[in-house]
Amino acid sequence: MLRVQKVAVDEIYVPAARRKTLHPETVRHLAENIVENGMTTPIQVRHDGKRYVLVEGLHRLEAMKWLGEQAIDAYLVQARKH
Repeated sequence: MLRVQKVAVDEIYVPAARRKTLHPETVRHLAENIVENGMTTPIQVRHDGKRYVLVEGLHRLEAMKWLGEQAIDAYLVQARKH
């Protein structure tokens, strides 16, 4: 069972390929929704030994950064095997 933990937003690495999928308008709408309702779904990260790597939740992460938040709720997951 996954457990939610707080992770500092500046400790989360976003892979370059994932960054290309960012839509600023989506971030703005999501930030507005977070202000009104809070963040309902934690992001997913994996730990690679020295940092957290984003697995899911790029727009939620960017919305929290946009709002000036220092930490975000995250699920720590295992690396995907391809």
